[in-house]
Amino acid sequence: MPYKVFVDGQEGTTGLKIFEYLSKQSNIEILRIDSDKRKDIEARSRLLNAADLVFLCLPDSAAQESVALVTNEKTKIINASTAFRTDRNWVYGLPELKNHRELIRRATRVSVPGCHATGLILSIRPLIEAGILPQDYPVTCSSVTGYSGAGRSGIEEYENATIAAEKKLDVPRHYSMQLNHKHLPEMKLYSGLAFEPIFTPVKANYAQGIAMSIPLTGRYMKDASAKDVHEALSAYYEGERFVHVMPYDSEAYLDEGHFMLSECNDTNQLEIFVFGKGDKINIISRYDNLGKGASGAAVQNMNLMLGFDESNGLL
Repeated sequence: MPYKVFVDGQEGTTGLKIFEYLSKQSNIEILRIDSDKRKDIEARSRLLNAADLVFLCLPDSAAQESVALVTNEKTKIINASTAFRTDRNWVYGLPELKNHRELIRRATRVSVPGCHATGLILSIRPLIEAGILPQDYPVTCSSVTGYSGAGRSGIEEYENATIAAEKKLDVPRHYSMQLNHKHLPEMKLYSGLAFEPIFTPVKANYAQGIAMSIPLTGRYMKDASAKDVHEALSAYYEGERFVHVMPYDSEAYLDEGHFMLSECNDTNQLEIFVFGKGDKINIISRYDNLGKGASGAAVQNMNLMLGFDESNGLL
């Protein structure tokens, strides 16, 4: 018998992508809500409690409301918003972290990591666990991401030629300049850092794909070299299906010296590169902000929670 799955927030960017993934799975029965009733509490409540598993693809406040509506103890919830990501009663849905895969399998409440947080945590956590990077290291990082990460309003803004011209959206735009990005709390908590990183995100005029860049100085890391960092990351992710540490000599993956950030688009893959020389190190991860950075990660968690093969329906 197929599992019943409901996507609360089915018309948003993440929700639509999850629908696309679920359509590939024969062991899923998708519960749907009429568009004119998607804000009807009674209709939503009925579906939330009829489902074996629910995806919440909603703003934080609406996600909190949906959780409060669930009275069926058997209903499992995967939340894609910022709400609950640092709540210890919820499992953080990053299976590649040590021990998290089993926690997710047993969980009834799982939070999907933020897209920027995913690259930062997967790059830093192994180095702290290996004793290479001190917890109090003053980490700085920056990411370049496509406009689809801003949701439907961001997509409409960029893809409307008149608005794009008026706002001069043809050039990259830095944001969260007050260093208050909403992913910072989870970055600190799940990376193992003692302090929040200094994070600069950049939104650019292309649809999807993200590159998270983290420069490090080995002389503040017990004289670690770029090679040491690469070896630690490679050991941590050996055998992983969706996270891969690319060869240390990665010049072959560059385009005349330029890093190509869209190579993992339309997949759930995340690739980590370590560039540098001696104690000058730059870790760059690339992935799809709609894939491993959002909907793909959500479906990966669902597969674990429902006992499916982890890669079911994913590339």
